[in-house]
Amino acid sequence: MSRTHRIVKQRLESLRDAGVEQIGRSSVPDSGVAGVTSAAIPTGTAARSQVDAIDRSNPTMTVAERQAALNEMCSDVAACVRCAELASQRTQTVFGVGNPQARLVFVGEAPGAEEDRLGEPFMGRAGKLLNQIIEACTLRREDVYIMNVLKCRPPRNRTPANDEVANCRNYFVGQLDIIQPEIICCLGAVAATNLLDSNTPIGKLRGRLHDYRGIKLVATYHPAYLLRNPAAKRMVWEDMQIVMKELGIPVPRKKKP
Repeated sequence: MSRTHRIVKQRLESLRDAGVEQIGRSSVPDSGVAGVTSAAIPTGTAARSQVDAIDRSNPTMTVAERQAALNEMCSDVAACVRCAELASQRTQTVFGVGNPQARLVFVGEAPGAEEDRLGEPFMGRAGKLLNQIIEACTLRREDVYIMNVLKCRPPRNRTPANDEVANCRNYFVGQLDIIQPEIICCLGAVAATNLLDSNTPIGKLRGRLHDYRGIKLVATYHPAYLLRNPAAKRMVWEDMQIVMKELGIPVPRKKKP
């Protein structure tokens, strides 16, 4: 167990011994997300990930502890060679970026060429469109957390293989366990089907709320799909209005990506 994990575990155990069974989001200042106020984090039985001290049924971590845990996992990802093909061809791994206590997390599919070069998710044309979607929701990129299911770029940007997703599962599940968002927005079928353990097409998953281990989840089209099919932007905006409603953000008039 790492030093960060030991510190977190000791803190949780001391609180439990003191009789504290459950608390909400830590009393750090709000992140500055426009129109959003702090709220209790959803609870529920969380499956063990490699971050063995994190459990939504236990007291939550401070923002510093969350960031430290994410940094440590990022280092683990950078050294990962579970997928021989991906590890041999990547420029670098692409872990995730954003607010470690974000109320909203976007989960995409896998890094592309620009992300592989820069080491940050959603940095190409699809990333610019995602930024517009975030801004249309009166949020900023730094207010949310952005990540992909896969941490390495698949050759020729092909769809991730099942074994590759399985090899990354501890990482993307671990990120969500650490951040403990109030709502997850899955961008595209790969993210949605793997978090929901469903083969239902994205067109049938979108437009409504789902449950991911006690966290609300909305599935919508990937920004890369919108670049090829601009007419689908209307449906994505409808889905983002669901997200905004759940976060208590007023829907701006005539403002859409």
